[in-house]
Amino acid sequence: MIYPENFEIKIGFAQVREMLSDLCLSPLGRQFVHRMQFLTRHDLILRLLQQTDEFKQLLESDAEIPLQHYFDVTAHLDRAAIVGAFLEVSAIYEIKMSLRTIRGSLKFISGTEEGKFEALKALGANVTVERSLIAALDKVVDDAGAVRDDATPELQRLKRDLIHQQSILRKQIQSILKHAKNEGWTPGDAEPTIRGGRLVIPVIAEHKRRVKGLIHDESNTGQTVYIEPESIFELNNDIKDLENAYHRELIRILVGLTNTLRNFIPELRKAYQYLGLLDFIRAKAAFARRVEGEKPELYKYPHINWKQAFHPLLYLSHRQLGRLTVPMSLTLNRDQRILLISGPNAGGKSVSLKTVGLVQYMLQCGMLIPVEDGSEAGVFQDIFIDIGDEQSIENDLSTYSSHLTNMKKFVTVADKNSLVLIDEFGTGTEPVLGGAIAEAVLQNLNDSKVFGVITTHYTNLKNYAEKTPGIINGAMRYDHKHLQPLYQLEIGKPGSSFAIEIARKIGLPKHIVDKASSLVGKDKIRYDRLLEELESEKLELETKLREVATQERKLKSSVKEYTDLKNYLDESKQDIMREAKGKAKLLLKDANQKIEATIQQIKQNQAEKEATKEARKELETFSAKVREEEPRPAFKRSAGGKALKEGDNVSLIGQDSYGQIVGIKGKTAEVMFGGLKTLVKVDNLEKVEGQLPNLNKKAKAESGYSRGLDITRRMADFNSTLDIRGEYAEDALTKVMNFTDEAIMLGIPEIKIIHGRGNGILRQIVRDYLYSVREVASLGSEAEERGGDGATLAVLK
Repeated sequence: MIYPENFEIKIGFAQVREMLSDLCLSPLGRQFVHRMQFLTRHDLILRLLQQTDEFKQLLESDAEIPLQHYFDVTAHLDRAAIVGAFLEVSAIYEIKMSLRTIRGSLKFISGTEEGKFEALKALGANVTVERSLIAALDKVVDDAGAVRDDATPELQRLKRDLIHQQSILRKQIQSILKHAKNEGWTPGDAEPTIRGGRLVIPVIAEHKRRVKGLIHDESNTGQTVYIEPESIFELNNDIKDLENAYHRELIRILVGLTNTLRNFIPELRKAYQYLGLLDFIRAKAAFARRVEGEKPELYKYPHINWKQAFHPLLYLSHRQLGRLTVPMSLTLNRDQRILLISGPNAGGKSVSLKTVGLVQYMLQCGMLIPVEDGSEAGVFQDIFIDIGDEQSIENDLSTYSSHLTNMKKFVTVADKNSLVLIDEFGTGTEPVLGGAIAEAVLQNLNDSKVFGVITTHYTNLKNYAEKTPGIINGAMRYDHKHLQPLYQLEIGKPGSSFAIEIARKIGLPKHIVDKASSLVGKDKIRYDRLLEELESEKLELETKLREVATQERKLKSSVKEYTDLKNYLDESKQDIMREAKGKAKLLLKDANQKIEATIQQIKQNQAEKEATKEARKELETFSAKVREEEPRPAFKRSAGGKALKEGDNVSLIGQDSYGQIVGIKGKTAEVMFGGLKTLVKVDNLEKVEGQLPNLNKKAKAESGYSRGLDITRRMADFNSTLDIRGEYAEDALTKVMNFTDEAIMLGIPEIKIIHGRGNGILRQIVRDYLYSVREVASLGSEAEERGGDGATLAVLK
């Protein structure tokens, strides 16, 4: 039950309904907007909310759901249902295009991901649109709304003949008109025109006898007459006959098409109801997007647990003006059923009450409501409201009498499933009596377990709420220092009207304020002053909390910046190391090639002294260049002139050649540089700190260039293709790992692994492993003619 009858106007829902109507694309959707009403069935409300929420998701995803040609063809279907009647071309066009929209919407929604948009899918579960019907309509009328020339062979022939005859007629009449212009019988700018469905030429009235033919009309001034020349009578007659024949054939086609359409009318009515519902749901979804509407968790019983709710109309108005709307959070449950809101005038009490009424009404009409995600709501069987001036001269009712009439309705009808909204409770009569009656009514409503939101200034009601289970005080906060309302609803404490404080601060004479204070009494003044002090302390605490929150945000931001910087440095380090390794590979490759070339040159010159010297000189020059590019070792040269002994790590002074002393004889030291033993003067050596690489005996026996030759040989012998077909998964993975590691070490740019197709197990193992290797730049299948997905190509960094 909704009370009173003008509830929607009082609460603002009439404006919401009007906005929804404007958002509809067709009269089909507007019909559903007008029929929208307050619902009390939990399952039905939940289904409507789900439909709207799903369509809102579609709109937010910019999905290409058809939103054109939402035609209302109800009148056309009614005419088509009459045997013998036929539809005009424009009606056929509207039916064809709207049926396409219906079919496209059904196809789009049913084709969405499984498990999503289930409510919208269920909406069109029993709706069918035969493709053959759309094809039949399309055969006659094109997408521009014109009749197709080839709708039937006869229509096509008639159209062709008509065009041919019209072409002959135009040529003849142009010839006649040209002659008449030359003779001065017609104006110089005259052109053929149509009169009575016949082609005619304009002739100056004084020369009308000069042109043989039939006069069809004359101008308003009488200076020009329109004559059909005698020589084109037959042509005009032929064209008229063709036009009549064309029209008869078109009517025959439309009659047949209408007869075909008549067989589908029951299915079509259902389809157009679906189109209207889609339009209606889309309008609700569009409105929800405007007001940031959400679908709350819905319970079968009365319940309100809204987070950051706001009045939708106020929100839209403020947004247009660039102002913020202060939201409110509200909880009404079985333990806390009635909220009593107090506070100063113009502080937002009535807006809060209207917000509760409008939002709950919207919800039970199947609309998403402007609350934060995670909110909860329930279903009420009744909503009663007492708001505004209901004075009636006709019924001889004063404002207070009207309030009492409403109270009578509330206390006799409202129960545990009702929501009661009362604004300015108890006003309109002598305060003491009004407060007493209001308290008695409040007690009765509380005893009936009613849910409600009530606004008041009466202290006795605040005190009653403070000590009565089921009722809770609420206050509209007020900045008493600046005399400004904050429009914030605070639950748990009563609010002050701040009447004395406001009077004092706006400059009312002090003796009047003091007199008013004495009349009110010390207890009342102390009570309001306590509320004022609490409000001041709360504002101060909130300021400090905001400062702490700001500092916390700055701290989090700093920590994030530090973390991002650390991650960036770590990534940069890895990139630099990869780049260094790459350069080292290229450097090693160049060094090996240079050594091989030098050895080959010495062999070809049969160790001739001059040629050998020249080759050594080139090698030393290349070595010096390489040393410039090599990274410096981790150890350091020791300061001072310490005596060298066997086993010391040393380097040549001024160079980056490092080795270990094997023995010392006088002023000469025997030093092992890599795998080469050399005699060096002690004065040319200096000791270095740290350990040189620990070379094994085999490595010490090998020379540096022989090691280079070994790597070069491995590069030359390396086969970049690995065949693992027929291998067990574990063995295959081991081979792939070793093969990949060697390819990376040797600097091979691309490798190929043949695993075959089979069940795809080896392919999956190979690709999973290669995806995990950082040095792999990309993966792909071999070309189809060379094995396709039976082989994997990997490009290495």
